[in-house]
Amino acid sequence: MIIQNLAAQLYTVRSLCQTPAETASTLKKIHAIGFTSVEVAGICPIESSELKMMIDDTGLSICALHGAADEILHAQEKVIERMNVLQCEYAVYSYPAGFDLGKTEDVRRLVQELATAGAAFRAAGKTLCYHHHSLEFGRYELSTVLEYIMGTVDSADLSIELDTYWVQHGGGSPVDWCTQMKNRLPILHLKDYGCIAGTPTMMEVGRGNLDWEKIIPAASASGCQWFVVEQDTCPGCPLDSLKISYEYLSSDPIRPLLMS
Repeated sequence: MIIQNLAAQLYTVRSLCQTPAETASTLKKIHAIGFTSVEVAGICPIESSELKMMIDDTGLSICALHGAADEILHAQEKVIERMNVLQCEYAVYSYPAGFDLGKTEDVRRLVQELATAGAAFRAAGKTLCYHHHSLEFGRYELSTVLEYIMGTVDSADLSIELDTYWVQHGGGSPVDWCTQMKNRLPILHLKDYGCIAGTPTMMEVGRGNLDWEKIIPAASASGCQWFVVEQDTCPGCPLDSLKISYEYLSSDPIRPLLMS
């Protein structure tokens, strides 16, 4: 059974998207696994119109445009133009490059720039999301950097793309964060957290230690629209890892949670 809101993050398969021809082939393979949408990140440079034709040819859609961090902060019109061609609603700020999150002035500058960018995207009918890693779980005053960012920028101007692995890696609870971000969580990155020889390790969904039977309902209750499978590093072919995650998510008892 196809799960309509289950997408694949193309960063997972970036090694298979080094040319336009490779990208087109990889998109077809992702669709064959069962995914109905992709989040664009990490692929080779492709003109927006050409990428849109590739997507249409496979029957996929684009749920979000992830990356282009500097353009998101300083050239929103360029990102919005690409989003319009690709027919996607969400732009994701991927990483706070150029900001030292251990410095108060840098955190405040990041918040100010995110607020300005978010307002520009909102005015264009788009939504800006913040994608975090574990570094945002460092302390900032009486909370964490991530809590400060999300608590300071107006919710109308900034949503979040939570990442289950990085929440756990940062010492947080994926369930609690999904609940805390109610009405600000349009996208959730599904990435399992395991441990190999004492080292935290990214794993296929269902092969790690995260409690998906609690995480997915918590995200759904907070209004999550897209559940996006991402695995930064894979033990073998990344398409195999995507398939393993998809098969787990499309099996009982998880599939009904995604379709509720």
